[in-house]
Amino acid sequence: MATVDDLTIDFTEDDILIVKQLDKEVLTKGAWATIMYKFQQWDKKNEKYGEDKYTIRRYQKKADVYSQRSKFNISSKDQAKKIIDVLQKWTQE
Repeated sequence: MATVDDLTIDFTEDDILIVKQLDKEVLTKGAWATIMYKFQQWDKKNEKYGEDKYTIRRYQKKADVYSQRSKFNISSKDQAKKIIDVLQKWTQE
């Protein structure tokens, strides 16, 4: 993949879209790219997608190919709101 626009977390297994990317925001570009994704995961038991989740992924570009180097999953809207609150507090100081 040559550009950050090509990166996705969509993941298909046995013809089922297991991880469905809903949105994406590129936070940084360059040799190291940081991207925040909004996604849903397929729940095999209930045969439907679960609640919205969020993840931040870091990619490194080498030889025109991006490789994922790290990730942080935000497991719920409540956790996302707590992170937002802390970041707002810290950036206002």
